[in-house]
Amino acid sequence: MAFNKMNLKDIEVWDGNHAAAQALRQAQVDVVAAYPITPSTPIVEGYAKFKANNYVEGEFVMVESEHAAMSGCIGAAAAGGRVATATSSQGFALMVETLYQASGMRLPVVLNVVNRALAAPLNVNGDHSDMYLGRDSGWIQVDAYSPQEAYDLNLMAFRISEDHDIRLPVMVHQDGFMTSHTAQGVHTLSDDAAYNFVGEYKPMNDMLDFEHPVTHGVQTEEDWHFEHKARQHNDLMLKAPPKIEEVFTAFEKLTGRKYNQVESYDMEDAEVCVFCMGTSVETAREVASEMREKGIKAGVVGLRVVRPFPFVQVAEALKNTKAVAILDRSSPNGAAGAMFNEVAGALYNTGIRTLLSGYIYGLGGRDLTKAHLVALFNELQANVNAGKITTQLQQFIGVRGPKLSYL
Repeated sequence: MAFNKMNLKDIEVWDGNHAAAQALRQAQVDVVAAYPITPSTPIVEGYAKFKANNYVEGEFVMVESEHAAMSGCIGAAAAGGRVATATSSQGFALMVETLYQASGMRLPVVLNVVNRALAAPLNVNGDHSDMYLGRDSGWIQVDAYSPQEAYDLNLMAFRISEDHDIRLPVMVHQDGFMTSHTAQGVHTLSDDAAYNFVGEYKPMNDMLDFEHPVTHGVQTEEDWHFEHKARQHNDLMLKAPPKIEEVFTAFEKLTGRKYNQVESYDMEDAEVCVFCMGTSVETAREVASEMREKGIKAGVVGLRVVRPFPFVQVAEALKNTKAVAILDRSSPNGAAGAMFNEVAGALYNTGIRTLLSGYIYGLGGRDLTKAHLVALFNELQANVNAGKITTQLQQFIGVRGPKLSYL
């Protein structure tokens, strides 16, 4: 698709945190209320530096906790401002109560979640435990695999969240340290092009519009609570995918960079597939290409939009496969992995009868190596050859000691 090169600046070498901070600056956020936590601190710290150096006119509000940070964002958004913040792990967990408040009141907050393991034991490195914790909080959730995508998805998040037909908050996820602290070349937009894409903020139901008074955070109990959740909130979430597609298309027209709710790589004739998220997608793509040279028809599917879960697109991406490995970077604690269950649910009422197996990997920042993925693709091919799962349904990749497999 053609795009206007005049919109683009030179490549900058940014890590994922700095890319996100620059997107907040270019979107001209009105309020960032924040409490620092590793590995997301440089995002809000970067915005604070922009404020100190007069690069932004917005306000940076230092608070006493992550719960207070989202509470401050809720107040600022309810008052009619463009609002954003960032957090990780334990801070995200402390913020959970207020996440439900923000989504229930339809406040267009953008939250950067730099994914990190949840304690105990304490760990500052990346996995998807915090991402999974927020899946049912009523937020739209998108996942970045690289610093470039952290930049792009932040700009798109404002436009999605602030659409008056949606007006739901958005989380932008990226892998702790692997994306947040790893510098890569990032194709940037000029300040004017970025702001024009996001658009001027248009308040809706803001508390400072005294000509049109509104009430936020009302109590409903059994008389209206069910209707609010089912007819309004859930309905809005289900209406979000076409809006997300519209924004993805507009961004492609502007930059030439194409995004999909489900990203497919070498899937046209793939018989075996790895389904994953985050930085694992790039590694899996490289290994899949190498496996093809060895005669294995390997492909990769990456989940871009975590919520609302794209059931139809997932089924479409996997429809021709014979064996699929679903990678969960979060501990299931006595169940199948959450993403395994969701993909299985997407396929259950279709005619797709691919062999599904679940793998837990990368907890607490443990590396997923190319050797792990070579073994995984070979195992998938063995499943295809046997016409059944040749090992137990759920396995752990890279854990020390005796092999762990269940179900």
